[in-house]
Amino acid sequence: MLDIKRIRTNPEEMKAGLASRGVTGVVEKLLALDEKRRELIVKTESLKARRNEVSKKIPAMKKAGEDTAALMEEMKRVSEETKRIDAELAAIDDEITAILLGTPNVPLPDVPVGESERDNKEVRRWGEPRQFDFEPKAHWDIGTMLGILDFETAARVTGARFVFYKGLGSRLERALISFMLDLHTLEGPYTEVFPPYMVSRASMVGTGQLPKFKDDMFWVSRGGDETQAEQYLISTSEIPLTNSVRERILEPGQLPLRLTAHSPCFRSEAGSAGRDTRGMIRQHQFDKVEMVQITTPEASYAALEAMVAHAEAVLQRLELPYRVMALAAGDMGFASAKTCDLEVWLPGQGAYREISSCSNCEAFQARRMQARWRNAAGKTEFVHTLNGSGVAVGRALVAVLENHQQADGSVRVPAALRPYLGGLDVLGA
Repeated sequence: MLDIKRIRTNPEEMKAGLASRGVTGVVEKLLALDEKRRELIVKTESLKARRNEVSKKIPAMKKAGEDTAALMEEMKRVSEETKRIDAELAAIDDEITAILLGTPNVPLPDVPVGESERDNKEVRRWGEPRQFDFEPKAHWDIGTMLGILDFETAARVTGARFVFYKGLGSRLERALISFMLDLHTLEGPYTEVFPPYMVSRASMVGTGQLPKFKDDMFWVSRGGDETQAEQYLISTSEIPLTNSVRERILEPGQLPLRLTAHSPCFRSEAGSAGRDTRGMIRQHQFDKVEMVQITTPEASYAALEAMVAHAEAVLQRLELPYRVMALAAGDMGFASAKTCDLEVWLPGQGAYREISSCSNCEAFQARRMQARWRNAAGKTEFVHTLNGSGVAVGRALVAVLENHQQADGSVRVPAALRPYLGGLDVLGA
């Protein structure tokens, strides 16, 4: 959530930042409401001051036998007016909060200007796409031929955009998860967490999925108790990991927090009708290893670069060509102030596709969650939150199948994964 004080003191900067994300008119509306709110506060404080003044006079006047009827009538009017103003203030506060909850973060100055992914800027590449001496297949064909991916059964059991992993397909998915967690925790700086897969509405609001993106979520009601509030299946473990500091004040020695978790992710993909309907690129349920960092404000910019490097290490160990992209303002996620995507090369599609997205949200989520830290001066301020895929497991499996496929239909197992597959070096040999 944006800071109303920042909007008040830097309105033109905020207008320009939001305009780069296609949002206009919000700053003007918020400033008008804020001005009205402050006017009402002055009025109600004046009325309350008058009430306090008169409340001190009345006992003395009664004791002296003086008539207090006029003052009592005035106090009745003051009370009624105070209640009216307080109700109007509450309505304005609610309106300001609703607008802020629906307004995206403002991009950092070095974020590329642009409205869509066409305006993203390539930062660097690693590895060269392999030159095949045969026509490379797409992962759905490879997986079906090897008997490790079963889309037909999943469609019959559940519906479109699901998959059954079978045999070595299940082992490969599990191997990828274990490899990523070990890399981030044993060689990297992260602490592994096993979070809940359902969260409260407040947690969804805290990280920015609600209220704006409810249609992209799956939610459930607790069986046998309709009075309980709905709970949401997580679309990423960023949600429970980041919310672990909600409504807390952290001491300096507790920061930075670096957390990682594997979880299934559930997304309705409401806005992606007709896109990637075949295969595993865009599914309603997929696995992901997530990285989250909670830092002091001054440390968050270096933390983002480190997080990108941690995601890159996964792809390098898996021998997968990729490129790093700086996302344009119009292509960033709702809560992000700056995002770098990793796009892995998929020879079956002849294209680079996103496999990791790393974002610095600055204090945007922390303000929604009321997550603070106590600085050296003893004052509290909002922490900065960062999140990144480390990486999307299903897409990593897709990339391994497509990049390491062989002419006979088998797939070479990258050396980094062999210890997790009992030394197996080829799938389908």
